[in-house]
This record gives sequence, structure tokens and C-alpha cells, in this order.
Amino acid sequence: MTAPAPATPHIAGPHSGPDAVSRVRTDLFIDGTWTPAASGERFEVVNPATGEVLARVADADATDARRALEIAAAHQGDWAATSPRYRSEILYRANQLIMARVDEIAAVMTAEMGKPLAEAKGEVAYGAEFFRWFAEEAVRIGGDSTTTGDGSHRIVVTRQPVGPCILITPWNFPLAMGTRKIGPAVAAGCTMVLKPAELTPLTTLLLAEILVEAGLPPGVLNVVTTSDPSTVVTEWMESGLARKISFTGSTEVGKLLLRQAAGTVMRTSMELGGNAPFIVCADADVSRAVDGLMFAKMRNIGQACTAANRVFVHRSVIDEFTDAFAAKMSALRVGDGAAEGVQVGPLVESKAVEKVSALVSDAVAKGARVVCGGENPDGPGFFYPPTVLTGVGLDADLTRTEIFGPVAAIIPFGTADEPDDPAADDEVLALANDTPWGLVGYLFSQDVDRCARLSAALETGMVGVNTGTVSNPAAPFGGVKESGLGREGGRVGIEEFLDMKYTATPIPRR
Repeated sequence: MTAPAPATPHIAGPHSGPDAVSRVRTDLFIDGTWTPAASGERFEVVNPATGEVLARVADADATDARRALEIAAAHQGDWAATSPRYRSEILYRANQLIMARVDEIAAVMTAEMGKPLAEAKGEVAYGAEFFRWFAEEAVRIGGDSTTTGDGSHRIVVTRQPVGPCILITPWNFPLAMGTRKIGPAVAAGCTMVLKPAELTPLTTLLLAEILVEAGLPPGVLNVVTTSDPSTVVTEWMESGLARKISFTGSTEVGKLLLRQAAGTVMRTSMELGGNAPFIVCADADVSRAVDGLMFAKMRNIGQACTAANRVFVHRSVIDEFTDAFAAKMSALRVGDGAAEGVQVGPLVESKAVEKVSALVSDAVAKGARVVCGGENPDGPGFFYPPTVLTGVGLDADLTRTEIFGPVAAIIPFGTADEPDDPAADDEVLALANDTPWGLVGYLFSQDVDRCARLSAALETGMVGVNTGTVSNPAAPFGGVKESGLGREGGRVGIEEFLDMKYTATPIPRR
């Protein structure tokens, strides 16, 4: 492997883990080598807590994109021929190396994305687990063998790597979304080109360094950073060299990529937008539901596709629930995620603050009441306070789009003096399913039969019953309707990167 080039100089903010950031390479990573963009251009990565420039990263164009994919395609045959155990051991080592560098990776993540350090460390552990999970799956890729009904042929079914893959990751979970895609691709024997989000490329570049240290051969993973994702990704999609795309991002962009994928009939995995309902039934344990919503709403400062978006609370418990939840939200400490004790960091960019502020203003104009928060703070950085709205009408814009911020919209259902009225279940199901998205839903009730009935009827790919968390490497993550195609994680996660081949062999007659 070519010796690594010296790290490119950086600019780092005083509260952003400057030592960790300054050690991250900022060139493109192609064929095992760190190289500047062909144009020599760079783009800035900004600390959302301060607005200061953290680094200037190589800005790839179509030329760089084409070269990276050609390299991946050239290495596909040799990489596919490696043994499952060899690929497994690389992932095991990468898992251990990530866990040995938790503080460093978390500091970089907090600096470029904004989430509090404690939460960033949690993401590092979560992301590393995908490598361990798929290290175990690599050696369990199976097949089948049988005979035809007439006994004339033997049927052998095998699974082979689909080929070079395009991986596109979002800014909100810059480590975990990378490991969730890289892990199964490595395990299956696929080479990759990866484009991280332009807002948070540094964590991905650090991950590439770790994979090199773990023994990943040159050309298997190629990382292309760019401020012009449309140009880079279109070059890949139209090349005819890639055989799969795995994308996490907005439904709008996902639909565009699906249209492009049709041109070469490319395999697709799409984890797209969500509009998650959070249902609190009349018989719910209110304290447990409040704790569940704190996690489902405030994980990643509300910037998650799994975030509770519409909070449906039965009228018989809505006052108790709102008071308890608002008290917890008001007590959260907001600030630079790198500062000790901070629980809510900044949003990722100024446009995110503008969007959240506009959604709150629209809801209030249409009759909602602000219980806490709701006003942009003064000072630097892209902050918005934890906000609780009650009496939210179904005509409010935030009920029909992802809020992607620390705003909880509480919507009543049912009748206050009839907590046991079964019509309330039908009402809230109709409300919850009245959306083109179907990623995840949350349900709180102490009635086992109600939980079973409502969870089965929710039109989502995942349901959290009496819990505010559903993400786990052992589970098949994904949605239905316009929330995507395919699954990541779990036993089926590796199947997305494998093609099935059937071979027929005549059986000699005696």
C-alpha cells in the first residue's frame, strides 16, 4: 500500500476538539491513497456551535468520481475472491480500533455535527457494533441444494457479491450510517465508492483511516467528498459500472436516485424520510411514556428520521403528560456539544434553524400553544431550544413534514371522560397512518391486546412498543411506503449486497 501523505493543514475552533480534528486527513481516499481533488478545489466544514471553519476538505468533481468508481470496479474480482474469514477479521479489527478511539472519534463528530459528546460516544459504540455484527455474518453466507421433482437435475443455489456499490450517507449520524453500509458490503465481498454528506465529511474520513489500519486492501473502499453531490452521484449512477446503491436521506432525493437506478437496473436500498407517530393511550404508564418520548424526540437533537414527529396523546391523560414532558424539556441544558454537561447541541446549519422556526410559527398561527421554548436564542451558532407545542392542529405544516429539530407537537385524540372508548383506537390509527411515510411508529399502552392490535395496524416498517428506541444492529432497519426500500442491519442486512445464483447440473441416470 502506498505510504500515507502528510495531513492537510486545518483551521479548528477553540471548543471543538481541535487536536482530534487537526489529525483527520482531508483529501480524497482513492485506491488506498490520499489525494487532492483533480481541480485542487476545497470546501469548508463548519462547527455548528460557533460558525467557525473546522477544515477545508477536497472538493471532488465528475473526474474524481469516475476514477474512484473505476478503481472500485477494477478491484471487485480480487476482493470477491477473498475468503469470508479474511473479510470477517478485518471487520473485527475495525470494531476494536473504533472502540479504542472513542474519545477521538466523538470529538470530531461533535465538532462537525454538533451533538453532545456523550451522545457522540454513544453513536461510536453503536456504529462499531455494525462491524462486529457483519463480521459474524460474513462467515454465515449460505446457500441451498436440492433436486428437481423429476430427479433429473441437481439445483445448487449460491450467493455472490452484487458488485461495486455506491454508498451515500447523511450528516446526522456520520459514523453509524457509514458502518451500517460499509459493514455488510465488506462482509459480502463488494467494493465501494462512498460519498459522505458535505456538512459532516470528517468522521467518514477518519473511519477510512481506521479501516486501512484494520487491513482493508486498497481500492475496496473509496471515499469521495464533494460540495456538488449531484454531479458526483450522477456520474456514478450513469456509469454502468456500479451494481448497487445504498442511500440514506430525503424521500425527494431517493425518488430521483430510483429513477436513475432504473437506467441500469441497479439494486437499491433506500432509507428515506419519516413522519413518526408517537401514541400515548389512555391506559399508558405516563412516566414511562414521557421518558420514551424524551429519547424518541431528542435523540440527536431531534435530527433523526426515527424522531417522534406527531405526538398523539389521549385527552384523558394529555394534561398530566404535557406537564411532565415540558418540565423535562425545559430542564435540558443547551450549548456547545463539546462543553461538559450540555444535553442539547446546535442544529447542523442555519437553514435547519430557519426551517424549525418557520414550522413553529406556522403551528402557533394555526392555534397551537407554546408550552416551553419556541424562540431563537441570541448569539453565535445554530441553536434552537427544546420546544413543546400543545393543541397542534392537523393543518399545521409540521404534521406533514419531518421537523428535524427539538420540537414536540402534541396532538389530542379520544374523549377525556371516556378513556375506554374503543373508537379512540380507530381514531388515532387513522391519524397515525395518514401520511405517505412509514418508517417507524411508537406506541405506549399497558394493555397487551391493544399493543398487539395497534402495532399490527400501524403502517410502518418498525414499531417501538413501550420504548422510544428501535435502532439496533441486530434488527432489520427500514420502512414502507415512501420511507424506503430494503433493510439495513439484522440477518437480512447482508442479503442486500448479495445476488442469488442458481446452477442446474444433470444427475446421471444409472
